[in-house]
Parts: sequence; structure tokens; C-alpha cells
Amino acid sequence: MLASVEALLGWDEQTMMPPQAAAYRGMQAEAIATLAHRQRTDPAYGEHLASLAEGPLAQDGSAQVRTAIRLLRKDFEKHARVPERLVGALAKTCVEAQQAWATARASSSWTTLEPLLRQVFDLKRELACCQMPDADPYDALLDDYEPGGRWPTIEAQFARLRAEIVPLVQACAGSTRRPDDAVLRRNYPVADQQRFVRDVATRIGFDFKRGRLDTTEHPFCSGVGPHDCRITTRWDAGSLATALYGVLHEAGHGLYEQGLPTEWYGLPPGEPASLGIHESQSRLWENLVGRSRAFWEWCFPMAQAAFPQSLADVTAGSVQQALMAVHPSLIRVEADEVTYNLHVMMRFDLERAVVHGDLTVADLPEAWNERFSRDFGFRPPTDAEGVLQDIHWSAGLIGYFPTYTLGNIFAAQLMAAACRALPELDRDLAAGRFDGLLAWLRRHVHAYGRQFESAALVEQASGEPVSERWLVESLWQRYGAAHGIA
Repeated sequence: MLASVEALLGWDEQTMMPPQAAAYRGMQAEAIATLAHRQRTDPAYGEHLASLAEGPLAQDGSAQVRTAIRLLRKDFEKHARVPERLVGALAKTCVEAQQAWATARASSSWTTLEPLLRQVFDLKRELACCQMPDADPYDALLDDYEPGGRWPTIEAQFARLRAEIVPLVQACAGSTRRPDDAVLRRNYPVADQQRFVRDVATRIGFDFKRGRLDTTEHPFCSGVGPHDCRITTRWDAGSLATALYGVLHEAGHGLYEQGLPTEWYGLPPGEPASLGIHESQSRLWENLVGRSRAFWEWCFPMAQAAFPQSLADVTAGSVQQALMAVHPSLIRVEADEVTYNLHVMMRFDLERAVVHGDLTVADLPEAWNERFSRDFGFRPPTDAEGVLQDIHWSAGLIGYFPTYTLGNIFAAQLMAAACRALPELDRDLAAGRFDGLLAWLRRHVHAYGRQFESAALVEQASGEPVSERWLVESLWQRYGAAHGIA
């Protein structure tokens, strides 16, 4: 209950809170985090868990009960090593840092954020040493988001993926047949977008009786309770894709939250397996469904009805092909599907360097610009379009970034398995029937909660060990064809 109140405070901070309330919100967050930590580390609770672990249910109970006992005890031991002072300081500092980030980004002023961001990284290093004292500090932070994940393994996987993506980016850039995406940048009134994207989210299965859609600077999804899932987006009257794909992405997260077993809410069988699996659900709906030809066969009449002037002279096929354009962009959340992973890999390397002490927080802007120039061929003109564009570090989400690309890898493999199991899937999507795909995901992914780590869950669902090859094949097939190079 305390954790759900904490989530609600976090949602409110990003959507509704007046700017001058930040200092007091920091104290509220500190108080709630401290109370929750006190409950999680109560010695009597630890004794109960130890008794359960030695009792018959730990061996003979249902799979859900065995998982709950094992993971609750693991969580208890991890939390018990963290002092209450550190938990409160992190909660308070991250609220202050997020508010400083919003100001810094608006004015493109790195110096506004730097002192607080330095505190965040210092506190997170201390947290890592407490939670997993024998582990690499970055692995200890990564474990909060991707249980069992280890950075050398992920780095090797990303290197293999990068070796395949870079040639695709180069081939697309050098192609004489490039999709024209101008249609995506016409006039799309925000009020009309709001009705349209809500309708799309409803049709793919997001339940607005158990959730809501709001506006924020940086889109996110927050699970506040078993029947309370909040998704957010941002709006741009000059872009069809910004809000639509922001909502498809966050609704994908929301479908996962709404698909978890409600009877186990607050316990491991009712919790997400990992942020990588969470991201697989958002990226699957955003990209593998939402950018497909079948989706646009269904969606285009709705879009044309919502924006009759802007879409009067185009077809479903031309809009879908516009979404296949590949061109490096400054902003990660606006990046095309092919270059997106290069953004993530850059952040993964930079945050790891800071945690390991190979890079200082003060040097992040220049390191960012140098790496971006090397990867994308140009430097960000301002820090707002560079190192200040993401809220994650300010929010203390260090170790989170690699889960975005892991999610893409998992999504492609899961979608390939779903297509094998549902041979009429394209026809169903073109007819606006999304229930078959959602039911498959509910059965093979959502229903298990946190019973398996990511790799085991994906392997069980797909019948094959996790591999980046599904993502590589998907990107080459879809984007290569659109650029005449497949």
C-alpha cells in the first residue's frame, strides 16, 4: 500500500503538481519511502520469511507460492542491507533533481542540474554497494530493473546488434529510394489528437475503467494499483507520430500492467518480470503492431476522419511508408526504430562509465556530444537536445537504459512466436481485431508475473533461447524493403 501511494505521488509530480510544491513533495516522498523501507526490513517480517523458506510450502506449494517465498526473501535481504537514511535521501534528492531537470531542460542550462545529478549518482553508488556488496556496482543497479542481468553479457549482445544496425543505417541513408515522411509533419490539432489516440488505445485493449491518459513532459506509465494504471504522453500539433506512438508505447506498458494477475498484486507473481519485459510489451505494440501495414489498413479511416484536411490527399500505404523513414535524430523518444538502439547503447556506456568512476558527472555533456557525433555524424546544438533530454538520471533510474534495447530484442522474438501461433494475425490486425494477440501475450507473458527472469520467460514463450537475430531480421525486412535494399 505504501509503495502504491509512493507511485501515486510520483505520477502527480510529473502531471499535476505546481512547480513551487517541489520542495514539500521531496519531503513527502522521503517520508513515504522511509516508511515503506521500514516495513520491508522489519526483523519480524524477515523471521516470518525465514520460517516460510524452511516450511513445506517452499517445496510443495504452487509455483506462485514457491516464487513468492523465494523472491520475497531475496528482496528482504537486499533491502535490509540498505540504511533508512539512504532510502530517504534518495527519494528526496530525486524529486529535487527531477524538478531541476525540468528547469534545466527548458533553459538548456547544464549547471542548473549538475550539482543535484552528482548527488544522485553518489547516492546510487552507495545504494549499489549496500544492496549487492560483492557485485560490480553497475550490475547491482541493473539488477533493480533487469534481475539477473550483467553488463558484460549485455555489452556483448549490444555489440553484435550494433554490428548489424550500423550497416542498415548506412544503407538506408545511401539509398535513392527513401520514404517521404512529410505527411507526418502537417497540422494535427491537439484536441483532435487527444480523441484519436484515446480511441486507438481503447481499441487495442487498454481499459480506461482501470486507467487514464494524461499530459507530461516525458511520457511514462505508472502502475498505482491493481485497477489503476496511469499512462501519459506529450502533444505536438505539427506531428502525427509524437502523441500517437507515445500513447501506443505507454498503452503497451499499460496492457502489461492490466494483464498481471490482480489476485497477486503486491507479491512477485503479480509483479512485472523486469523492465526489459515491460519494454518488450510497449515496443511490440508501438513498432511491430503500430507501424505495420496491417495496422494502418485498419487505422487509416479513423485517422482520416480525425484529420480530414491533413490526410485528404494520402493513402494508408503512404502514411505507413512514411513511418519507415530512417534518419538520425537528436531526440531518443523521436528516433526512428532503426537508430533508436544507438541512442540507448550510448546512454548505457555513459552511465556505466560514471558509476565505475571512469567519467565524472561534470564531463557528461562533452562526453555525450563526442559520442553522439561519432555515432550520428553531428553534434547536438544545445544541451537540451543532448545530455538534458532524458529524465532518467535525475529520477535515479541508473541502470534502466539498457532495458529499452533488451525490450526491443525480446519484443521481436515474442512477436515472431505470436505470428507462428496466430497465422491469421495480419488479417486480424487489418480488421481491427487485436484480442487474439493480446490473449497470446496474456497467456505467455503477463500471466507469469515475476516467476521467471527475462531470458527464461522469453525462451518459454518462444521456444528458443533469447537472440538478437529476430530484431535484426525484422529491421532489415521492414526498413530495408522500404528503402529498396532488402
